[in-house]
Amino acid sequence: MSKSGPKNRPVGYARVSTTGQTLDAQLVQLKASGCKLVFKDTASGARADRKELQKMLTALQPGDIVTVTRIDRLARSTFDLFAIVKRIVDAGAQFRSLAEPWADTGTSTGRLMLAVLGGLADVERDLIRTRTAEGRTRAKARGVHMGRPPKLTRDQRHEAITRRDAGEPVAEIARSYNVNRMTITRLTP
Repeated sequence: MSKSGPKNRPVGYARVSTTGQTLDAQLVQLKASGCKLVFKDTASGARADRKELQKMLTALQPGDIVTVTRIDRLARSTFDLFAIVKRIVDAGAQFRSLAEPWADTGTSTGRLMLAVLGGLADVERDLIRTRTAEGRTRAKARGVHMGRPPKLTRDQRHEAITRRDAGEPVAEIARSYNVNRMTITRLTP
């Protein structure tokens, strides 16, 4: 797509979470705000791989104004919102929300809010990392096995080690348990 389009082209983005919901109300508001080009997704806002969102971000031209009816239509977390708005701004475009006038990167207040969102996203990322680590530690303390379940039972592991130590070929042992030969090679008594 050519990067030389009309300045201040209003580009809309609308999203609903499920196929049972309708985009109609959002489309009416976006068209009323001047958006002739509207990208529409039916997907959870938590999904980063939304096709129409990716198409819109790729098609952005400097001067475009990305418009949503509400910021929760664009993202479900502060971290995702900041990342998406940053991509919009990095493309030379602006972002605005019809329901939240403060969310407008074309204004100094909007740019300040973007900076605050960046800080909040950083804090959110740290909190998630901390909660995940704490949860993992608590689970391990309760004896919960982390990661994939073992391919072999305790008895099968013992038997496989005995067979391997007796000189039976690793590939043959692996075939008998229907596992990769590295599974047998890595076994320790």
